[in-house]
Amino acid sequence: MLTVNRRDPRPIWQQLLDQAILNITSGKWPPGEVLLPSRELAALIGVSRSTVQIVYEELHSRGYTVTSRRGGTRVSEWIEACRPSEEPVVHGPALPDMPLLDESVGQLQEWFGGIAETTPKIDFTPHEPYLDEQFRTRWRQSFLQISTTSDLNHWAYGDPRGLLPLREQIQRYLSLERGVHVSVDQILLTSGAQHSIDLIAQALLREGDTVAVEDPGFPAAWMALRYRRMEVAAVPVDDSGLCVDELPPASKLVYVTPSHQCAVGAILSEPRRQRLLRLAVERSFWIIEDDYDSEFRYRGEPLPTLFSQRPEHTLYMISFSKMIAPGIRISAIVGPPEAIRRLARVQEFTYRHLPIMEQLTLSHFIEHGHFMRHMRRVRNVYRRRHEAMTRAIVASGLSERFRLSGVETGLHMLLEAESGYDEKGGTLEALRQGIRVYPLSNYGLTSGRKGWVLGFAQVEEDEIEAGIARLAAILLTP
Repeated sequence: MLTVNRRDPRPIWQQLLDQAILNITSGKWPPGEVLLPSRELAALIGVSRSTVQIVYEELHSRGYTVTSRRGGTRVSEWIEACRPSEEPVVHGPALPDMPLLDESVGQLQEWFGGIAETTPKIDFTPHEPYLDEQFRTRWRQSFLQISTTSDLNHWAYGDPRGLLPLREQIQRYLSLERGVHVSVDQILLTSGAQHSIDLIAQALLREGDTVAVEDPGFPAAWMALRYRRMEVAAVPVDDSGLCVDELPPASKLVYVTPSHQCAVGAILSEPRRQRLLRLAVERSFWIIEDDYDSEFRYRGEPLPTLFSQRPEHTLYMISFSKMIAPGIRISAIVGPPEAIRRLARVQEFTYRHLPIMEQLTLSHFIEHGHFMRHMRRVRNVYRRRHEAMTRAIVASGLSERFRLSGVETGLHMLLEAESGYDEKGGTLEALRQGIRVYPLSNYGLTSGRKGWVLGFAQVEEDEIEAGIARLAAILLTP
């Protein structure tokens, strides 16, 4: 018998339905059993007939019962076949082994600093920019403003290239600040460097193509390319940047960070820039120019881009991760119209487009001047911290024992050790003493170079001095 609990917040018909389904699935109402007519059952329970009719209709629509004009409502015969047996619980399909994915994720976690048992007191992370309450206030203003004024059309499926007003703002910024002059249709918005590289691999390369990357360099680049079944060739880096003459002749793509080499911090020299651009034409390969933190230069203006000299062969990547915050997850690829159209087709098929709120907020943030004010403010912060870091390394004696480089641009510099130095031991000891540093070996494929990539964007000046002094006491101890 079905019962009604008047204290149960659920509707009466829902209570009765749940009880009926339980009776059927448990076998209390066996297959073929005829249910009482709705009028009779309603009278027994003390509810209206319409309530029981709702229950019977739900049971029928879900397949628990069948009805006929003469036979009334009966429990469906399929229930017996589907009733759980006494056999052991069967797990779902086994997941395929994916060693490349597991290896890549593990390497990325190590590159980001690994998982420490305790939070270090001072973290010289090269991955995070400076953020403050003023940024959060301005970002919140933009978010609230567009939340109340945005056009309803923005909430439909959008252009796979990205929100047009945001691409227009990026177009204007690139023209004024980086000397890159393109149409808005040459800009494709993505959700970060790895997303950009993954799109490029899918759209412009074939499985098995040879791609050249800097070594040491940006680990996420070669991991994303390997995951797409590319043959990744490691090309060494020296004080003049990528060793262009060592590019494999079969290369279909070259990934490079020319304005501030990821890890070593070198600037790609002008002769090598011109050599790379000539080879791109002669051998017909793509150049990915990752311009990730060139806006922060401490000697003169940002360097000219490769894209501005050879736009037919270059895919120019910018990201707001370093300029504003990684959590925004907005970046862009700038390239030839035909290549961007192909990338947009892959984007439309695989990702559709980026979330609209972040695009609208960033567009408002740039349009109303918050972005440029933020950049001016953080440049001053970075300049002070860059000077504090350089002074502290020289004063501590670290620059006499280790080689300091990459100090002209960006948010990190390199303290390089001899190849036989116990880099891992120094890193672990520093962490035990509350200092997190980032080993150069995590940026390498085959190079074997040792040292530490030291970021300063998130460390106050007094903490920089204290942290470098403590690091020197660890690394200079025999």
